[in-house]
Amino acid sequence: MRILVTGSAGFIGSFTAARLMEDGHEVVGVDNLNDYYDVGLKNDRNERLKSLFPSYAFERMSIADYGALDGLFRSSGFEYVINLAAQAGVRYSITNPLTYGESNLSGFLNVLECCRRHGVRHLVFASSSSVYGLNARVPFSVHDNVDHPVSLYAATKKSNELLAHCYAHLYGIPTTGLRFFTVYGPWGRPDMAYFLFTRAILEGRPIDVFNNGDMERDFTYIDDIVEGVCRTLWRVPSADPAWSAESPDPATSSAPYRIYNIGNNNPVRLTRFIKVIEEALGRKAKINFLPMQPGDVKRTCADIDDLVRDAGYAPATALEKGIGEFVRWYKEYYRIDV
Repeated sequence: MRILVTGSAGFIGSFTAARLMEDGHEVVGVDNLNDYYDVGLKNDRNERLKSLFPSYAFERMSIADYGALDGLFRSSGFEYVINLAAQAGVRYSITNPLTYGESNLSGFLNVLECCRRHGVRHLVFASSSSVYGLNARVPFSVHDNVDHPVSLYAATKKSNELLAHCYAHLYGIPTTGLRFFTVYGPWGRPDMAYFLFTRAILEGRPIDVFNNGDMERDFTYIDDIVEGVCRTLWRVPSADPAWSAESPDPATSSAPYRIYNIGNNNPVRLTRFIKVIEEALGRKAKINFLPMQPGDVKRTCADIDDLVRDAGYAPATALEKGIGEFVRWYKEYYRIDV
């Protein structure tokens, strides 16, 4: 199959592209290589893909550039599309809200329109656990209402789900949204807590721990995320015959549309998370406890019943194994001999 992966130089995108090519598919990757975080890391991910898979085709392009994106669709004949391109970062969105409109809103709309115009069989797109916002019912279920986001990033992801449903309803384009829960692992994003904590501990600097450590996250290893992406890609949704307009289920529809959580279904307290990193590094952290930050939520936990039922899969990588893999990669990549 010929598949487009947007955001292919990103963390999840690069692993997804690799997995698809390992499985024998033809992948075209798109990324604008912006400087939200270290461009060198993005380039290295991309070079790694090129070295492992000579057939990998890459286009440096912004999905916000409709003309360029439409031209690529026209010349490439994609059958499936995985949209992982986005401006990431909950906290960054609070201080830089306008940045999120171009990629997360205009860019995603361009992807949807190109899928419509060029007859794509299935669009899978990244949503986020952040859409649950003020919802306090745990575990977070795809069948719950998510109309109260607490960050601009979350609001754009919720908007993506709404736009995708419109295209599924109006034009019959099968779309599947995946709500990722706190993804971690080798080649990860330098702005994420596990990356920041590891760097600070190795450099002997204190780490900032918000809400005095009274937080829980459903940390999900990168391989588990990619497995979920690939399994749902081949499960093209159709209209749900049981869906009712009188009691509408947000996770399904009378249109070919589905939403799934992909998370470990095992929330970990932040203090334990730090302890696992300390053990992997063989060093103790100096902790600077701080109040809760705007845009944060106290706890995340994924209800994955629908994923298990439909895709036959449940993430299961233990935190100790995943953090161990990350620390090994980090030391090798940054040439740290400790």
